[in-house]
Amino acid sequence: MKQFHQVAVIGGGSAGIATAASMLRRRSDLDIAIVEPSDFHAYQPGWTMVGGGVFHPEQTRRSTASVLPKGVNWIKARAASFEPENNLVKLEDGSEIGYDVLVMAPGIRLAWEKIEGLEETLGKNGVTSNYRYDLAPYTWELVQRMKSGKALFTQPPMPIKCAGAPQKAMYLSCDHWNRSGNLSDIEVEFCNAGGVLFGVQDYVPALMSYVEKYDIALKLGNNLVAVDGHDQIATFATDEGEVTRDFDMMHVVPPQVAPQFVADSPLAAESGFVDVDQHTLQHVRYPNVFGLGDGCSAPNAKTAAAARKQAPVVAVNALRQLDGKGPTAGYDGYGSCPLTVERGKIVLAEFGYGGKLAPSFPTWLIDGTKPQRLSWMLKADVLPWIYWNGMLKGREWLAGPGGLIAQ
Repeated sequence: MKQFHQVAVIGGGSAGIATAASMLRRRSDLDIAIVEPSDFHAYQPGWTMVGGGVFHPEQTRRSTASVLPKGVNWIKARAASFEPENNLVKLEDGSEIGYDVLVMAPGIRLAWEKIEGLEETLGKNGVTSNYRYDLAPYTWELVQRMKSGKALFTQPPMPIKCAGAPQKAMYLSCDHWNRSGNLSDIEVEFCNAGGVLFGVQDYVPALMSYVEKYDIALKLGNNLVAVDGHDQIATFATDEGEVTRDFDMMHVVPPQVAPQFVADSPLAAESGFVDVDQHTLQHVRYPNVFGLGDGCSAPNAKTAAAARKQAPVVAVNALRQLDGKGPTAGYDGYGSCPLTVERGKIVLAEFGYGGKLAPSFPTWLIDGTKPQRLSWMLKADVLPWIYWNGMLKGREWLAGPGGLIAQ
């Protein structure tokens, strides 16, 4: 069976839905199909707050049907392969979709299996992760239960979505232990595969002040490769060889890779992600294909904030492609990472390509390089509301298509 749509969107996550909504706000009679197999849509930035006991998990999830833009065709299926020369998407059920424009927003795949023994022990034996809806509550359960012992927090090599999330889990946990008077009896280690605490230097001093406040042992160049959940032993690869550490609690961030159906397709860059121009987000070989969100090759931080800025750019450029014109909107690499350093304070990291600071607010209101209460209110109260009622509805508050190229 074959169907045709003017625009086919692969992925009903934040990037795919926001792009479809932005396109429909500009052209309400557009024929758009979204290919998305899941019954539920999650506000994933909220999972850090679930793991810290701030949000309930139910606050972060709604039915897919309730968040899809009115007027889109929901194809509840999985994409399997692509024939961009023939403007064709093949689905796992054998059906096909023809299109004029293809928008790729497939997300990123959490590769739990790359850490030996991890999948068998997730959700038990003190091993948890805020990167899964069903596990974030277990993080909070472990944090509350822990009175003494050793807590490990891990971060794999890049790319990962929300590069600050591994630290956020750690700081919120330490803040709870500090407030409950147990922190001095808990040994905390941050085992980061990378060589720096955070990739944008301007935010490191504020973060280091909390590393020192919580007496966290920084273990840079330490990549988690195996977990023995039964005996609570973690194995890390380092430049000096493998080292093992025992633990009572471990928050794991899995390695992350491009979805296999993308990596195996003609649309993939060498990295496996959708091969796009980092400014126009147009595919480098197929002009009627665009990519954004965690699944594209642009070298920005993979965050929901990035997708919020990318969606209007893709909407404008994809509509121009439909009209037989070239792209005019540009993306500057903006990403945001609200680093929850304690309950009630956040270091609001905002930056573009090359680590250039890109604050949304004047520094007299919010200085992102310092922990501030106003930033916490933004993260806890304002951003979730903007996500559900703005971004997914195609409302481009503080996110209009910038970087316009002279026409």
